[in-house]
Amino acid sequence: MSVTPQEKVLNPLRDGLARMIMTKVAGPDPRAERDRVHNTPGPRWFAPDRPIRRVHGDASMFAGGLRALLLQSLHPSAMAAVSAHSGYRGDPWGRLQRTSYFLAITTYGADADASEAVARVRAVHERVRGTSPDGVRYRASDPHLLKWVHLAEVDSFLAAHQQYGAAPLDAAEQDGYVEDTARVARALGVVDPPSTQVELRQMLDEYRPELRGTTEARQAARFILVHPPVPLAARPAYAVLTAAAVGLLPWWTRWPLRLPLLPLAEGTVVRAAGDGLTRTIRWALTSPTLGSIEPGR
Repeated sequence: MSVTPQEKVLNPLRDGLARMIMTKVAGPDPRAERDRVHNTPGPRWFAPDRPIRRVHGDASMFAGGLRALLLQSLHPSAMAAVSAHSGYRGDPWGRLQRTSYFLAITTYGADADASEAVARVRAVHERVRGTSPDGVRYRASDPHLLKWVHLAEVDSFLAAHQQYGAAPLDAAEQDGYVEDTARVARALGVVDPPSTQVELRQMLDEYRPELRGTTEARQAARFILVHPPVPLAARPAYAVLTAAAVGLLPWWTRWPLRLPLLPLAEGTVVRAAGDGLTRTIRWALTSPTLGSIEPGR
């Protein structure tokens, strides 16, 4: 296939952008990581047509992941555990890569590798315990805290996909996505995870009385939104991504985290910018010269 003059100019830019993104998300050798996830023989937890594969393979996950972190921080015990044990400030990219790998291997990887990843996470959770600044004891393996983290992730990934995904899910597919994620949640120790959108909303509402904006939560929000470890050249794009993530948050999360609520701007300027950035990321990660290194492709 011949290459047009425009492609000759754009392809190096496209490939460079893809490599920059994927080395941050998947480590120094993203292609090897992708091959390990997708090409290891064996049965998978999810068939190729399952909604979880479409959601977790889309560029909208970048905004969804940031939204999930912000939403999760509102549970004081969960935030205390993250603040004391996760090392998100000292090694944010390492934490991102570990999370990205877990999502990829459980969504697309061989059964044995997915089970191994779950066992490793459960072992880490067993060691994470302590007391929050307000004197409440916590342990990361507590099914109640695990469920909160799960609910926040599922709600965030689904919200981002429906807003910015290349192919939003219909109502039945959204229920299918929630049901798919319940498979992973149960393996991690979550008791009775939701299997439909209605159950997801009901369970999120049940946690509302426990949520509040602690000092640790607001510090984490400032780190993510205002002082991220992002090169100066990438700051404008990152600012659009964070604005898109904040725009996806429920209204009741804004004051506890000291985040603005600007419905008009979020529904117009932020949404248009977020859509443009997500399309750009998707375009980069599906580069034909790189053979597509977007997760799930």
